Amino acid sequence: MSSPSILFVVDAGPVVGGGHVMRSLTLAGVLQAQGAACRFIAPPAVASILASFAPEMAQAPAASTAPRDLAEAVAGETYDAVVFDHYGLSAADHRTMGQGAPTLVIDDLADRPLGGDIILDSGPARRVGDYEGLIGEDARLLLGPPYAPVRPEFAALRDTALAWRGEPVGRVLVSLGLTDLDGITGRVVDRLRPRIGDAGLDVALGADAPSLAGLSKIARRDTRITLHVDSPHMARLTAEADIAVGAAGSSTWERCTLGLPTLMVVLADNQRAAAQALVEREAALVADLGAADFETAFDRGLTRLMTDAALRRQLAKSSAELCDGQGAPRVGEAFLKLIADRAG
Repeated sequence: MSSPSILFVVDAGPVVGGGHVMRSLTLAGVLQAQGAACRFIAPPAVASILASFAPEMAQAPAASTAPRDLAEAVAGETYDAVVFDHYGLSAADHRTMGQGAPTLVIDDLADRPLGGDIILDSGPARRVGDYEGLIGEDARLLLGPPYAPVRPEFAALRDTALAWRGEPVGRVLVSLGLTDLDGITGRVVDRLRPRIGDAGLDVALGADAPSLAGLSKIARRDTRITLHVDSPHMARLTAEADIAVGAAGSSTWERCTLGLPTLMVVLADNQRAAAQALVEREAALVADLGAADFETAFDRGLTRLMTDAALRRQLAKSSAELCDGQGAPRVGEAFLKLIADRAG
C-alpha cells in the first residue's frame, strides 16, 4: 500500500489540555512525509487547536470528544489505519472504530484494556509488565522516552542548545499547557516575578487560557515578560531559555530533547510516576500542585535552578540522555510497516 489513509482520533479540552493533539500532529507529520494521507476527527476542542497549529490538516467534524460522538463520526469515514490518543477510549472502542484496520494507541496510563496492534507509552517509568492482561497477545509495545513524539524542529536545534547549557540565567520559559488548567500559568508567574531578578520571562499559553487577560495587563508594565499565544516557535523559545517551569506532560520530552533545566509542575495524578522517574534520574526538579507544600517546594526548586550552575549542567545532561527527539520517526516506521504487512 503506497499511500495509506490514516485517521486520528484524539482528545482535547480544558481539563485534558492540548497535548494529545500536539503529539498526534507530530506523528501525522512523519507519516505524511512518508506518503500517508492523514486526517483528524475534529470535535470543537480539537478543531480549535488544529486551526492554530495545523490549519492545513484534513478534518472530519464530530459533535464532541465523547466516545459515542467520536464513533459516529468515524463510522462515516474511509481509512486504512487508525491512531487513537484518548484516555476515555478502551479496547471495545478501539475495535469498534478500528473495524479490523491496523491501530496504534498512544497511552500513558496502563489502567484499562487497549485494543491497539501497537501501544505507545513514552513514560520513563513504564515497564512491559504494566500492560500484562490489558493488551492482545500479538500487540507490540513501544515504551519509554526514545519513542516520545517530539516535533522535528526540536531535534534540529538539539546540538546548538546543548552546547551552552549551564550559562547564567538570562531567560526563563514558562510553559504549563495551552489550556492553562485552573489558571496555573498566572499563579506561577506571580511567584516568579519577585524571584528572577532581571531575567526575561517568556510565557507560552493558549488563546483561551484563563490567565491570559491578567497576564496581558501585567506584561504592559513589567517589561521582563513576553507573552507567546499559540506560538509556533516553541522550539526556538525552548532552545534560547536557560531554565523552564513546565508542565509534567508531553512537552517534557521537548525540553529533554534540548536539555533545558526544568522545574516540572505536576498538574494531574497520572503525571506523578513520570515526574518521580525524572527526579530519580536527576533529569528535573519537581513541584506537585496537589501537595500541601507546593509553594515551598516551588520556591526551593526555583532558587536552586537560579543559583546553581552545576545543577543546571547536570539536569541538562541527564534530561538530554533520556530523549533524543527521534521518537516520532521510530513510531512512524513501525506503524507504516504494520500497515504495509497487513495490506500485503
